[in-house]
Order: sequence, then structure tokens, then C-alpha cells
Amino acid sequence: MNMTPGLRKFALTGHVGISVALLGAIASFLAISIAGISSQDTQVVRAAYPMLDLVARFVVVPLALAA
Repeated sequence: MNMTPGLRKFALTGHVGISVALLGAIASFLAISIAGISSQDTQVVRAAYPMLDLVARFVVVPLALAA
């Protein structure tokens, strides 16, 4: 399939933007997991794991599929 130069630039811009957003989502996932592992506060530990599930399901996976 041949793409016009304008469509190619649009697709590349979208791909790069989604990929950068995915890197940010993975960085936030990593920060939450480090906070959950290293915290001594049980409330933080209990809150980290459901938050990781939400971030993974609704942010990381859709962005990875879109990229």
C-alpha cells in the first residue's frame, strides 16, 4: 500500500506520540510499583496493587496496541 507523503507524516507523528505516551505510562507504572514495594505504610502497599492493575489495563495495554 502506497501512502501519500502527508498521510505518512501523519502516521509517523501519531506513532511517535503514542510511543512517547507509552514510555510515560511505563515510567508511572514503574514509579507506582517501586512505591508499593519499598513503602512501610500498609495503606500505600494496599493501594499500589489495584492502581497498577488499572494503569496496566486502561493505559499501558491500549497504548501498546496503538503503537
